[in-house]
Amino acid sequence: MSSTKNIKNNWLENQILNLLNEKQGLKLNYKQIASKMGYNSKNDRKLIEEALLNLKSGKSIIEQPTGSFFTEKKSEYIEGIIEINRRGAGFLIMENEQDIHITPALTYPALNGDTVQIELIKTGRKSKPEGRVIKLIKRNKEQFTGTVQVSNGFGFFVADDVSVNTDFFIPKNKLKGVKNNDKVLVKLISWPESSKNPYVEIVKILGKTGDNNAEIHSILYQFGLEPEFDKKLIDEAELISEKINDTEISKRLDCRKKITFTIDPEDAKDFDDAISFEKIDEDKFEIGVHIADVSHFVIQNSELDNEALHRSTSVYLVDRVVPMLPEKISNNICSLLPNVDRLCFSAIFKIDRNGKIINEWFGKTIINSNKRFTYEEAQLILESGNGIYCNELMVLNDIAKKLKNERIKRGAISFETEEIKFKLDVNGKPIKVLKKIRKDAHKLIEEFMLLANKKVAETVNKKYKPYSIPYRLHEPPVPTKMNEFAEIAFRFGYKINTESEDKYIRSINEMLELADGQKVLGILQPLAIKSMEKAFYTSKKTGHFGLGFDYYAHFTSPIRRYPDLLTHRYFFMMLENKIPINQSELEQTCNWCSKREQLAVDAERTSIKYKQTEYLSNYIGEEFEGIISGITSWGIYVELIENKCEGMVRIKDMKGDIYEYYEKGKFVMGSRRKIKYCIGDTVFVLVKRANVNKRIIDFAIVN
Repeated sequence: MSSTKNIKNNWLENQILNLLNEKQGLKLNYKQIASKMGYNSKNDRKLIEEALLNLKSGKSIIEQPTGSFFTEKKSEYIEGIIEINRRGAGFLIMENEQDIHITPALTYPALNGDTVQIELIKTGRKSKPEGRVIKLIKRNKEQFTGTVQVSNGFGFFVADDVSVNTDFFIPKNKLKGVKNNDKVLVKLISWPESSKNPYVEIVKILGKTGDNNAEIHSILYQFGLEPEFDKKLIDEAELISEKINDTEISKRLDCRKKITFTIDPEDAKDFDDAISFEKIDEDKFEIGVHIADVSHFVIQNSELDNEALHRSTSVYLVDRVVPMLPEKISNNICSLLPNVDRLCFSAIFKIDRNGKIINEWFGKTIINSNKRFTYEEAQLILESGNGIYCNELMVLNDIAKKLKNERIKRGAISFETEEIKFKLDVNGKPIKVLKKIRKDAHKLIEEFMLLANKKVAETVNKKYKPYSIPYRLHEPPVPTKMNEFAEIAFRFGYKINTESEDKYIRSINEMLELADGQKVLGILQPLAIKSMEKAFYTSKKTGHFGLGFDYYAHFTSPIRRYPDLLTHRYFFMMLENKIPINQSELEQTCNWCSKREQLAVDAERTSIKYKQTEYLSNYIGEEFEGIISGITSWGIYVELIENKCEGMVRIKDMKGDIYEYYEKGKFVMGSRRKIKYCIGDTVFVLVKRANVNKRIIDFAIVN
C-alpha cells in the first residue's frame, strides 16, 4: 500500500512540475493548481499540498509569497551578429526565423556588427521576439574614422559611419594634440558601464574635415584598408631588377615579333594585359592574351607576397588607385608598356572568324607591345575604319561580338552597367559628374579576358584534379529574390519568368533589350543585379551563373587581384608537373580574399557617395528630375537623371498628407489624397540637405 501511495505521489509531483514549467515564471496558488489539474475534493487538496511541500523541499519549485508557487524562468541564450540602426535599436539577424529586436537601452556594450550573446526576454506570438545583450563576444572593429569636437580640454568623436549611433569620448590625456574639426582615426579602449559613451584614443590625425586627402584616407581606414606601404616594402620592391637575362628568355616562348597592343582607360597607370594578333589564313588567326608575369617577381612567402595577400586587391576610389603592390611593380616592371620587353604568362588561341577555338596553349612568354591604345583611340578606329592596326582591331572586334553572342545563347546575362566618374578641380572637389559609356573597344578586351579566364579554369579542372586554383563562383539567385524582382518588373510591363533559372535569364535579357534607351532601364537593371547572389572565391570547382560558364577563375589581373596571382603561381606549377603547395590553405585564402574584395567595393561606393554629396552641396534649394530607385518604411530613394546622384525623401518629412509605407506592394501613399509613389516613377525633387561628413543627401518632392 505504501509503495502504491509513493508511486501516486511521484506521479502527482511530476504533473504539478510540468504544469508550472508550462506556465514558466507565472505564480499559481493551491486552488489554481487543483483547478487546472481537475482535482476538487478535500482529499485531493491534502495530496496536492503534500506534493507541493515535497517539490519545495527538493528545490524543484519556489514559494514566494506564501501560498504562491512557480518554477524559475529558464533563460534562452543566442549568439549572433547584432545590427544597430541609426536610432540605436538592435537586431539579431536569424536565418529562417524572425529577427530578434533589442531596444536601444539593452544593446550595451555592443556596436553595429559585433558578435554578441543575447538573452531572449519576450517571445509572444503576436509580437516580435525581443532580447538584451548580456555578453560581448567579439568586436567587429576597434578602429573608426570621423571628426573630433574639442571643448574644455576634452574631446568627443563623431564617426563617419552612419551605423555607429553613439559619439565617443576622448579623455584629456588621449587627445595627442588634436584640434577641433580634425579628421582622425581612433581606437576603442574601453566602455565603462557607468558611461554613456565609449572611450577612444587618437591613433592618427588625417587632416582637416573637408580636405580631400583627409576624407579619402578616412574612407580607406573606415574599411580597414591601408592607403600607403611601409618603407621596407617599398625598399624590397626597389631591389627587384628590371633586367631580363638571356637564361630567362630561353625558358619562354618569344612573342616579341608579333603585333601586340594594350587597350586601357586614358588615365590608367598600369597595363597588365595585352592582345597579340597574327593572321594564319583568311579564316584563322592566332590571338594571344598576355598577362603580366607578376608571380615571377613576387616570390611566394616574401614580404611583398604577404602584403599582397593581406591587401588582396587594389582599391579604386574616385580620385586615386591604392595598389595591391608597390608602384615599382604595378606601374613599372609588371606594366606592359609599349616598346619595352616584358615577361608574361599567356593564353594563346588559334581561332576562326566565328569564334571557334581550334587550339590553345598556356605558358610563360616574353612580349614587346607595339602600341598603347586608350579606349577612345581604339573606338575611333573601329568607328572610322582608319588608323594604325585597323584591320587587326576590326577582326578582333568581330570575333569578340561572336564570343559574346555565344555566351548569351548559353545562358549569360547581358548586363550593361552604367557607371559615373567625376571631373575634379585641383583640390579634388567635384565640378562635374560624367556617365561612363561602354563601347565596342571596352567589350572587345572584356571578351578575350573572359575567354582566357574560362579556358584556364577549364584546363585546371579537366587535367589537374584534385589540385585547385581560386575559382570564381557565382550561384543562381534564390526564388524569393527572383519573385520580388519579377513583381517590380511586371509593374512596368515586363514579364519575368521565374519557373526556372534558364527562363529567368532569358526573360531578363529580353527585358534589357526591350528597355534599351528608356529611363526605366537605369532602375530595372540595378534591381535585376541585386536579385542575383554575390560572386566569391572558392577552391571548389563550380560554375559562374551570370556569365553562363561551367568553369571560371580569375587569371587576367595579377597586378591588382591576389587570387589571379595565386592562379598564375599554381597553374604554372601544374604545367610544370609540380604539386602546387599550400593547397590545404587555399579555401581559407579564398574566403579572406572574398572579404577583402567586399571591403574594397564598399570603400569605392562610399567614395562615390562622398563626392556625390559634396557635389550636390553646391545645389541646395535647386530642383532636379529623378526616378524613384527604392522604397523603404522610412523613405523614398530618388536617383537624379542628370548625374545619377541618389538621395532620400524622408516619409516623415513629406508635406500635404499623411503618407504611409505599404510593405506588400512596396509603395508609399497618402491617406487622404491617395497620391501613390512607386519604384520607377519620375518625380521632381529639391535638394534639401547634403551632409558631407555623413555622406547623406536629403531631397524633398516638389509639388
